[in-house]
Amino acid sequence: MYKKLQDIDVTNKKVVIRLDYNVPMKDGNILDDFKIVQSLDTLKYLMEKNCKIVILSHLGKVKSEKDKIINTLEPVAKRLKELLKSNVIFAKQNDAEELHGLIDKLNPKDIVLLENTRTQDFPEKKESKCDMELAKFWASLGEVFVFDAFGSSHRRHSSTYGISKYLPTCVGLLVQKELEMLNKYVINAEHPFTIIMGGAKIDDKIELMNKLLPKCDHMLLTGGIANTCLATIGFQTGNSLKSKDPDIINQVKTMLVTYKNKILLPFDVIVGNTYNDEYISQKNIIAVDTNEEIKDIGIKTINIYKDIIHQSKSIFVNGTAGLYEDNRFANGTRELLDILSKSLANVIVGGGDSASAARNMNYADKFSFVSTGGGATLEYIIKEKLDALDDEEENNSEIEIL
Repeated sequence: MYKKLQDIDVTNKKVVIRLDYNVPMKDGNILDDFKIVQSLDTLKYLMEKNCKIVILSHLGKVKSEKDKIINTLEPVAKRLKELLKSNVIFAKQNDAEELHGLIDKLNPKDIVLLENTRTQDFPEKKESKCDMELAKFWASLGEVFVFDAFGSSHRRHSSTYGISKYLPTCVGLLVQKELEMLNKYVINAEHPFTIIMGGAKIDDKIELMNKLLPKCDHMLLTGGIANTCLATIGFQTGNSLKSKDPDIINQVKTMLVTYKNKILLPFDVIVGNTYNDEYISQKNIIAVDTNEEIKDIGIKTINIYKDIIHQSKSIFVNGTAGLYEDNRFANGTRELLDILSKSLANVIVGGGDSASAARNMNYADKFSFVSTGGGATLEYIIKEKLDALDDEEENNSEIEIL
């Protein structure tokens, strides 16, 4: 549907590329360089074509002058230089006219990473509100625009949608791979097709669930999503995280009735106590107390889900089984990942917390694909298009790539 990088002659050209370097950091240190590593294939392709490369990316949110200092991409530039063993320059500004001169003086294969695009969001939200003059300036830095920031593909910002209005535009190798995997193993999945849906808020995922339920054979629910469903059908969930939105609850009721033969909910859970941080107990779902909070799934649930996983040929994982960041409540997530790693199914991990858990628990390389997107993955499955490149009224696509 989108023009590919391979279909545009970029040899010896100045290329503006939008990447997703929104990586977790602490005290200026990168905690997980997964997204940086995933961008390397496209960058190496451009380097082989003797391009001068200008990288744009956001990092976190910028709502103050302090955020501009904290959310700097300078550590990313250093890491990128280490990984590529090439000349990577960090530009501390992203809207200065002097950038034209800097880019013109680059040697072929050189890279300049501009400062966080969201520094343009304070004091005015120029980036996030897709200021077209800002987009026009960024477009003026190159001759071709490569969009390879799948994690930002659902955002119409100046550095995504905006630039594509001023330059010949194509998608990079990472976006191509993301679309290929999601189309093949989720949107057109081989059956039996199982979805493992977890995470905190069903409000953010109810649309996705309704989109996928007609396509799948089983949907195994965990986390806050399961809590909302359990509470909706009358189970005591105590002080567990769940939706209180009346409209969402009505949608959940309809969903549970319509797809009662596909949706599975936890049979037992691991709970904590609102008034005692030391309290942990495994309970049957009918035995949860009013002061307890569901934090993870139990062994019985894991074993029931295991049987379904081993019957599946395609599995899409989105979200975690519980509060996996706390090791006391990480067992459900870890056990499900282990079971998935041993299944014969094509397993796609849908970015966000599920991808982070897979990497942190050393299972990521055992699956068919781990997406770099979080919300972007969900948006693409729902809409089957990239909002960052598509117009509402018209389709700008030129070459079918998948």
